[in-house]
Amino acid sequence: MKKLILLISSIVLMLFVSGCQNIVPTPPKKVIDPGLPQVSDIKTLTDMTEVAFEWRPIYTSNIKGYRLYRSDPLKNGGKLHLIATIDDRYVSHFVDTKLVPGTTYYYRMTTYADENRESEPSKVVEVKTMPLLASVPFIKAISGLPHRIKLIWRPHPNPRVEGYIIERNNLTDLKWEQIATIDGRLNAEYINKDLPDNRAFKYRVKVKTYDGIISTPSAEVEGNTKPLPPIVSNVKASRDLPKRIEISWDKSPNKDVVYYNVYRAVTPYLFYTYLAKTADTKFVDIIGKDGAARYYKVTAVDNQGLESLKQENPVMGTTLPKPAAPVVTNITMQGNSVKITWMPGDNRAVKYSVIKKYSQGFSQKKTKYINIRENQYIDNDVVPGVEYNYQVIAVDKNGIESKPTEDITIDVPKADNN
Repeated sequence: MKKLILLISSIVLMLFVSGCQNIVPTPPKKVIDPGLPQVSDIKTLTDMTEVAFEWRPIYTSNIKGYRLYRSDPLKNGGKLHLIATIDDRYVSHFVDTKLVPGTTYYYRMTTYADENRESEPSKVVEVKTMPLLASVPFIKAISGLPHRIKLIWRPHPNPRVEGYIIERNNLTDLKWEQIATIDGRLNAEYINKDLPDNRAFKYRVKVKTYDGIISTPSAEVEGNTKPLPPIVSNVKASRDLPKRIEISWDKSPNKDVVYYNVYRAVTPYLFYTYLAKTADTKFVDIIGKDGAARYYKVTAVDNQGLESLKQENPVMGTTLPKPAAPVVTNITMQGNSVKITWMPGDNRAVKYSVIKKYSQGFSQKKTKYINIRENQYIDNDVVPGVEYNYQVIAVDKNGIESKPTEDITIDVPKADNN
């Protein structure tokens, strides 16, 4: 049993060691062979992220191809390291990609043969990639537009440009956010819409090439959305006009205000509904009732359709109320006539009306006497033995009638036959 366990353990150990050797092979050591030809006459052509190489090919049969080494200033401490193996001796061109713009690199090449033999390295080739593409040379923000800011720029002169990236800063922090991409090198306009009123933002533009290179940002420009017109001031509403209310206000100081909106409510706390639009600084609201109250707010609208805020507190207007009813002081018989006297209820009455009501048989009769200029009335059209009810109404200069007085009753006595 012990021999079986020992045998199984030995087999497991052998498999483990074998597996480890397959996972981590020992790389062959490079051997410099002075007999192998060196690479010479290396030429380069640079771009922002690429370097193209051209060299004189070596067609001798004792080499298999070429190896390219690079010193990367941002990695490996600047040491040369293998970046490409070109396994065809007839090849004479190679492009190194994904480099950093505006950076200096150092290269060397070798030839290589079987058994990992390499030639002496070539002379060091110093190459500097082209600097990162600059953004558009001109950009401008157009302010004063409603809810938007317009950007224009000069199209980039480089035909490799595929389009533009628009970035915005809200002025409250240093963060830039990408808000749009514009396809096409010749497109040179962007409108940032749905912005708050009277707000400022900063913008910048980057260009993007067809091979995915992003330029440095352009100059920063600042734009503002148009503010709302100022709140309409000195809103007033009349309280002494018959069956109408006149609302007036001060003219807006903004020259681009083209009209005003008038809003109305029947109480100060309800929703204010649109009533009228006017280019004037006053409006007459025809109510058709006496002593009716209404509440008003007025806004200004400019030539871009921007409307000012409403006033926080409304203004109340009322139509002229009815004059006060007269006060009847006496009703008496004067011979065969009825005499009624009264006092005015206020100073608005310019004339009076008297209403007479009485019964005749089974019918009710009613007569109205108008345009009475004195504070009394003598009714000569009475019949003995009939009961009469009288009411007096005051009428002001606008023709507005007061409420009638309470009925004043008098019995006309029957004639004395003696």
